Amino acid sequence: MNRLSVLFTSSEVYPFAKSGGLADVAHSLPRALSKDCNIDVVMPLYRFVDRKKYKITATNEAFEIVMNETVYPVELYGCDYEGLHYRFVYSPVLCDRDFLYGTAEEGYADNALRFALFDRAIVWMLKNYAYDIVHLNDWQSGLVPLLVLEDKTIQTKTLLTIHNLAYQGTFDHKILHEIDVDEKYFTIDGIEFYGQLSFMKAAIAYADMITTVSPNYAKEILSTEFGCGLEGFLKHHKKKLAGIVNGIDTEHFSPSDDTALTAPYSDLRGKAKNKSAYLKERGLIGVRKPLFMFVGRFTWQKGMDLLIEALPKIAEHECNIAILGEGEEKYHSALKAIADEYDNVHLEFGYDESLSHQMYAAADFLLMPSLFEPCGLNQMIAMHYGEIPVVHGVGGLADTVGEYKKFDAKTNKGCGIVFGAPSLYALLKAVDQAIKLYADKTHYNTVAKHNMGCDFSWQESAKSYLGLYEKTKQKRSYG
Repeated sequence: MNRLSVLFTSSEVYPFAKSGGLADVAHSLPRALSKDCNIDVVMPLYRFVDRKKYKITATNEAFEIVMNETVYPVELYGCDYEGLHYRFVYSPVLCDRDFLYGTAEEGYADNALRFALFDRAIVWMLKNYAYDIVHLNDWQSGLVPLLVLEDKTIQTKTLLTIHNLAYQGTFDHKILHEIDVDEKYFTIDGIEFYGQLSFMKAAIAYADMITTVSPNYAKEILSTEFGCGLEGFLKHHKKKLAGIVNGIDTEHFSPSDDTALTAPYSDLRGKAKNKSAYLKERGLIGVRKPLFMFVGRFTWQKGMDLLIEALPKIAEHECNIAILGEGEEKYHSALKAIADEYDNVHLEFGYDESLSHQMYAAADFLLMPSLFEPCGLNQMIAMHYGEIPVVHGVGGLADTVGEYKKFDAKTNKGCGIVFGAPSLYALLKAVDQAIKLYADKTHYNTVAKHNMGCDFSWQESAKSYLGLYEKTKQKRSYG
């Protein structure tokens, strides 16, 4: 059987550019897939990407994209990194920005234009190179299926992965003219969403196949609670919807080989050394106290309002709390006020990959009170580092974290403390359970060791994607 040829598109890819979990998936999933298919990864060449460090060079491929009689120059760049070939799209309108999408509070006003340009550059690549599948990720590449449909010369099949349905790329319908999308697609069955243009809805409407990042989230988005207004439309396209749980890069996240750690380890005794070092460096006292951590974006989805409400009460326990992240200023200010008041709460604002690894290695519990969580990577990373997650049982958290009271050593599913409602009472009760579990060292160590031994790699999920690629390749073209 001939190896499939795949173009994997993403608006961010670690280590070149990262704002969240999408970048990690776009880094690790293609690596897992490359064992069984030929795969290139393409992303915008933002101006802050370190071209010299990653040896990114021009390919001498340059072309123009015309939208609304405006000419946009595009250049393609490339590099080989960790065994994969990366392609980069550069155009000043798309790339010459300080942020990927805008500030934490507000996206750039011309994001529709920027990513329409990116999508048309992807289509140019599909016209000039033979790819069987183009694997699209989130709204930023959402126009590609429609553009492929319009171009009858392209045989490439389209697969969309929804990482977070809450971010849909919705814009004023007037932008249709600026990005040269025919008004005939602006219908309830097409790209119209409550009077606006939706890049996400366009992708759902015209992609050959759709996946989400966990089986449970694939079910949740068909409901009013989690469907973000698209639940009915998704039900209509349910036959092409599947859920495949994310994995993590177990080479990048490997406690036994992690150069970011004070002492790489393969058992809980080694983990204790990292905890001691972290507490000392951050001025936190009490190596025998449980250490809770939170790493992530400071945004409503991650349950920040709930966490901020609960933190003062959690801090009254004999424990330490470490927080790392960036996002909305209102959350940063509220967290800082709490950290200033409580000596056992330590806050660091910003993104620091090495520091996050050190926190996973040090902490005993991960706090993840997300209101919804399509998959989540933090809980899998934490468990791989011998931590026990405290999670709201939604989306991928329910798929990857089982209740520790029903611990089964034979299962590959990790164990943690799962609470069923995003409420202050439920979160505090879960934290109380965590503290009691930590006091029972034998039970705690058994669960933590089990988590370290689970396989959170991409191996099985990559097989599922390859199966979908083959199925998608055989599909008749849309319409």
